Amino acid sequence: MLKFFGFVDAFRQSVGSIIYILKRQQERMNDLLKRIIQDADALLITAGAGMGVDSGLPDFRGNDGFWNAYPQARMLGLSFIDLANPDWFIKDPQLAWAFYGHRLNLYRQTVPHEGFRWLLELGSSKPKGYFVATSNVDGQFQKAGFNETRIWEAHGSIHHMQCSKPHCEGIYSADTTEVHVDMEQFKALAPLPTCPTCKAIARPNILMFGDWFWQGERSDAQHERFITWLGTLGSSSLVIIELGAGTAIPTMRDLGERLAKTRGATLIHINPSDAQVPQGAYWLAVGALEGLRQLLRRDVSHTAQFLEQSNR
Repeated sequence: MLKFFGFVDAFRQSVGSIIYILKRQQERMNDLLKRIIQDADALLITAGAGMGVDSGLPDFRGNDGFWNAYPQARMLGLSFIDLANPDWFIKDPQLAWAFYGHRLNLYRQTVPHEGFRWLLELGSSKPKGYFVATSNVDGQFQKAGFNETRIWEAHGSIHHMQCSKPHCEGIYSADTTEVHVDMEQFKALAPLPTCPTCKAIARPNILMFGDWFWQGERSDAQHERFITWLGTLGSSSLVIIELGAGTAIPTMRDLGERLAKTRGATLIHINPSDAQVPQGAYWLAVGALEGLRQLLRRDVSHTAQFLEQSNR
C-alpha cells in the first residue's frame, strides 16, 4: 500500500513538472508572437465565422451547430448548405427570407466584441496599415469602425441587396430593408423585400451555394483594393492574424496560407479546432476573443495553448 501511495505521489510530481514546463514553453511562444506582431510593418486580418462567436453569433459549425441555431431547419430536414441556396427565393421566398431576414436582424443588433477594437488599434498603428479579408457577411468589421476601403468581403454582405432574377442587375444598400419573421412558423411576413427596378423578390448580395447569379462587382472592387494594398508593401514585414477560419469552407484559410508562403509573412491561426496548419505557422487553440486578449493585451491571466508547426 505504501508503495502505491508513493507511486501516486511521484506521478503527481511528474505531472506537475510537465505542466510547468509546458506553461513556460507557451509563455515563451507568447512573448515571441507578441514581438513579431509589434515589429511587423503591416497587418492582415483574415476572419471566418468563428470571429463572431464571442459577440454571440452562431458559427454554423456542422449540421448540429446550424440546427442548434435554427431548430426549425432541422424539422424541415434542411442543412445550412441546403438553405443557403438562391433557389429558395424563387421556390419559397417566405422561407428564404425567414432565414436571411432573421440573420439580417441579428447582425444589426449584434455589438462587435472587444477584440475588434484591439485589432483596429493595432492595424492603425502600423506604418503600412492594415487590411481585413473576411468570408463573413455580417458587416461586423464596418460596425466596429474599420475603414470601409480596407475590407474585402469575399462572399458579399447581407447589408447589400440584389434582384433574385438573373438578368436584373444592380447592387443596393439594405439600410431601408425591413424583414419581420415568424420564427415559430419559420416564415417571413409580407411584405417581402422587392427589387426597386423590376419589383421581383430581392435577395441579399451574398454568394450562396449553387449560386450562378451572384453579382460580385462590389466584392470584386474590394478585392482589387486589397491587391493594390498588397502591392504597396514591397519588402515590408507582414503579419497575418487569422480568426475563426475553418477548413469546411476554406476561403480565408487558403488565403492566409498562400500569402504566408509567397510573401514570407508570419501566419497566426486562432481557432479552438481545425489545427491543420502548415509548417512555419502558429496555432492558438482558443476562441477569437481569448486569442486576441493573449496576444494584444497586457492584462492576460491565461496562458495561450500554442502549437508551433516549424521545420525541425
